[in-house]
Amino acid sequence: MSNLVNADDPSSKFQPRVRAPRALYVALVALVLATATFAFFAVRSRNSQQAVPALRASGVPQNISTHIADLMALSPVPARPAPGFTLTDQNGHTLSLRSFRGKAVILEFMDPHCTDICPIVSQEFIDANHNLGRDASKVVFLAVNVNQYYASVADVSKFTTEHRLNTIKSWHFFTGKVSTLPAIWRAYGVQVEAPNPNADIVHTSVIYFIDPSGRERYLADPVVDHTSKGTAFLPATSLVAWGKGISQLAKDLIK
Repeated sequence: MSNLVNADDPSSKFQPRVRAPRALYVALVALVLATATFAFFAVRSRNSQQAVPALRASGVPQNISTHIADLMALSPVPARPAPGFTLTDQNGHTLSLRSFRGKAVILEFMDPHCTDICPIVSQEFIDANHNLGRDASKVVFLAVNVNQYYASVADVSKFTTEHRLNTIKSWHFFTGKVSTLPAIWRAYGVQVEAPNPNADIVHTSVIYFIDPSGRERYLADPVVDHTSKGTAFLPATSLVAWGKGISQLAKDLIK
């Protein structure tokens, strides 16, 4: 007697079991395993992030957060004497770097005809000076001209006024003879490319932090973003962080 059941016969006592295709079971098992694996590694990654602190460059002062140190590309340097120079500032006063002994010096190299990074750094200096409060009298902000085609006192004075750097009492934008400026650039490792008066001046943008005894202590690397049209900018939060970082580092140098 046959044990087969006719599945097409509605009167049949036994109805056949409907079996899902084997491929469906395999897919379901794979999905469950994938979900469990993802959950495991997500929890493990989160726990690892909580357990391992962010890496921090050695020698960065404790009052500087790791976030700000990274933003500024801040790095300690050997405490060696900063190369000396004697130049003329935006007010026509001839001063030497040595004349600022006893104060922390924030030194940048700027182009008075620049419309890119130099105005951004100017705002960072203004913010930092404001953040210093009473300690502002112990800190000076200096810049050395890198544009041989705009090297007059009038040029650095105009830039100072346009970017409100004259609101910083201790601000000095130095310039000098075209024959003397390159030696100062080289002494500080600043490279300058100035093919002609109408071309953009390409130069190393770096901020030196010099302690009251005249020794180099830290370097920072200013950065900017650009719009689709090429206009330089820095998000407001980054500007605030830069101003905070510069002032905190200056306070560390004078304490």
